[in-house]
Amino acid sequence: MKTILVVDDDNMNLATTKEVLSEKYKVILVKKGQQALSYLANGECDVILLDINMPEMDGFEVMRRIREIDQHKNTPVIFLTGDTDSQTEARCFREGAIDFIAKPFIPAVMLSRIGRILEIEDLRHNLADKLEQKIREVSDIKNKSSRDTLTGLWNREYTEKTVNSMIDSGVTGALMMIDMDNFKLINDNYGHIAGDRTLKMFADTLRDFSVPGDILCRIGGDEFVVFVKDVTLKSKLGERATDIIEDLCRKIKESKFDTDTSVSIGIAKVPEDGVEFSKLYNAADKALYYVKQNGKNAYHFFSDKLAADSEREEKPVDLKYLKELMTRADKGSGAYLMDFDSFHHVYNFIRRFIDRSKRDVQTLLFTISDSPNTVSDTSEIETAMQMLERSIYTSLRRSDISTRYSSRQIIVILMDADSINGDMVANRIISNFNKLYNGRKVNIDYGIARLDSEINKF
Repeated sequence: MKTILVVDDDNMNLATTKEVLSEKYKVILVKKGQQALSYLANGECDVILLDINMPEMDGFEVMRRIREIDQHKNTPVIFLTGDTDSQTEARCFREGAIDFIAKPFIPAVMLSRIGRILEIEDLRHNLADKLEQKIREVSDIKNKSSRDTLTGLWNREYTEKTVNSMIDSGVTGALMMIDMDNFKLINDNYGHIAGDRTLKMFADTLRDFSVPGDILCRIGGDEFVVFVKDVTLKSKLGERATDIIEDLCRKIKESKFDTDTSVSIGIAKVPEDGVEFSKLYNAADKALYYVKQNGKNAYHFFSDKLAADSEREEKPVDLKYLKELMTRADKGSGAYLMDFDSFHHVYNFIRRFIDRSKRDVQTLLFTISDSPNTVSDTSEIETAMQMLERSIYTSLRRSDISTRYSSRQIIVILMDADSINGDMVANRIISNFNKLYNGRKVNIDYGIARLDSEINKF
């Protein structure tokens, strides 16, 4: 039954009201405004019938006090009044009443008005519930669109936007770029179901070693990003990185995967290494690359890499030692594979060499693209790039040079070669690539141009 609270200082009115309403409703009777407020502080009620003219506290004051009670700030109030002039009626509505009933009241009219108001309130509650449900549904959809479907971690778009917002608000911390070493071997040797299970397992590791406020993200494939909020001490960040590495390696060992899968982590700090996501991401990526080139299964700070580079530049280098060091790096008979920063210096040297010697030098640009109706993940593209690098190395001479130009492109410099020879070499590289690469998710093509000493002739 619905509950009606009746507030009136007249005993006869209270008795009559109860007689009219008690058959359909639970009726609570009080004689004073303070008694009504005391009841409403903890009691339930669906409609309040409130007399205007009462001693100590009139109905309008009681009404204002009722609206200060959170539980009853929207409970419908019907004023009871013997005044039927328009000013009293207007004030009733101005004070927030939903209706008023004139005294002496007619039982049928009172029942009708209370019934109509309760119907309206039920409708309002139903609409409010439906609106709240729709808001939750929209929020869930928005939340799901910002999540990685496999691991439940945030995706890159959400992470970039959130990290930038946090930094703009003055938050410090660090961005960890995390990559699983040799993850592709799990997919190749044990199947993609095992690979997906490993990615979920790694996401759980990141959750286990995070605290509220951290942003956990899967970029794609086996690449993850963690923004560690408010932690900038290298010792603390190093502990976190070590925990992540050791925990995943333990889980891989327990899974009996014979793949040497481990974890490499690059770390960039706010604000030293950047004050926006893209710069932090690039810095952490460089630190990660350093780990990959120096044994994997470890972490490295971008600032440490800069310090090491600076220290190396400042030290006088014995030429004999330098010669031995450079010779030690030449391990094979194929083409030189260089990083892009070094490559562009050699490229400019070759341009000057051409100017003096007038030799033919060709530039090849190999590009890996997705096969039709296929979207390759980062691990697949990286595998294809490694196969292409191997094909280039084994197909070319010691005098030829190559470097990665982007995540999907490799540049090759062919010394003493005309365009016909360049096409032959390119086709040989592609043929070797197709033998090495067993997948069918990517295509490879190339462009060729003669390298001239003048930049605008290239």
